Amino acid sequence: METPTIVNFPPVHKPSVLETKETKIMPDVLGYARVSTKDQDLEVQRRRLRDEAGAIQVFEDVISGKNFERPGLAELLKFSRKGDIICVVRLDRLGRSLKELLETVDDLKARGLAFRSLEERLDTSSAAGELVFHVFGAIAHFERRLIVERTRDGIAAARARGKRLGRPTLDGDKLASALKLIDAGVRPAQAAKQLGLGRSTLYRELAGSRSSAPDTPASIRTGVTVDTD
Repeated sequence: METPTIVNFPPVHKPSVLETKETKIMPDVLGYARVSTKDQDLEVQRRRLRDEAGAIQVFEDVISGKNFERPGLAELLKFSRKGDIICVVRLDRLGRSLKELLETVDDLKARGLAFRSLEERLDTSSAAGELVFHVFGAIAHFERRLIVERTRDGIAAARARGKRLGRPTLDGDKLASALKLIDAGVRPAQAAKQLGLGRSTLYRELAGSRSSAPDTPASIRTGVTVDTD
């Protein structure tokens, strides 16, 4: 019986990471959580971003959505690498309006980052998710055009009815009375309140008159004749 021959093949050499020309790096999921006030808890968002999305790190802001300065989001963008996925629990955590949301997602896309929202099940790394945001963009553009058209139509309708647009005509009698009170030592804010004048209107009249002749009484400065009898 012949003894079988065992052939020892040379080991296959697998190039190390340093030897490969292009190393494909798996994208990381980075979470972003936000609440408006310190009374609100971030823990629910933290847990969902880690457990459901697999976020390796969660960046946080305790700040109103109306504020565009978000230190946590800025830190996230500095930390992220091209190809990473930015994940939130809900869309309103990233933007409080459709316009703001689209601008932020466009910025992420320009940086080579994808965006994901757990509640809405949106993911811009997929073709379907990107299509949804294109639809959102079309809706936002449509809304802006509607607002412009409605404003233009409203102005045209008001002019057709003979309505004057712009600031209301100043009541000369009330202004004269206010200036008389001010010359008598009453504070402008109090004079405006007593006579039902807008404080900004009265201050604007006083500022304009003082710039022309600061040393004359209020009645003379504004060119309004005040009966002092």
